[in-house]
Amino acid sequence: MKDDPRIERLISLAERIITALESDIAALKEGRAGALKTNDPEIQKLTVIYGREAKGFDPRLAENAPPTLRQRFFAITAKFREVLQLHARLLARVKNASEGIVRAIASEVERASAPMRTYGPRPAYKPPSAGPMLFNKVV
Repeated sequence: MKDDPRIERLISLAERIITALESDIAALKEGRAGALKTNDPEIQKLTVIYGREAKGFDPRLAENAPPTLRQRFFAITAKFREVLQLHARLLARVKNASEGIVRAIASEVERASAPMRTYGPRPAYKPPSAGPMLFNKVV
């Protein structure tokens, strides 16, 4: 059971995806979230192809591969996992920071538009009207 071209194809796909992920990591560290390579349709196609290839991959193929190919495959797989985890952590940080900014702005707008409360016997503001009411009296 040998399928060296399939292992080579997986290695090639993983290397291209790793390059895109490393580019994303550099962009995120520089604060340029708009320059993410993984948003490129070509990279997204590569990830779909890689996912399909990896899903149908039998681990016994790697065990029966030549030692140099097997070492390359295991090394690229380990690097892929490491880069993918770092990428996910950085994306989570950017997401949390963005959501935090939106929440802070929303709470500040809510606080600014809230009526001021005073300590006097009567409120310093007039409560908003419930709006016009319409009565329909049918006799």
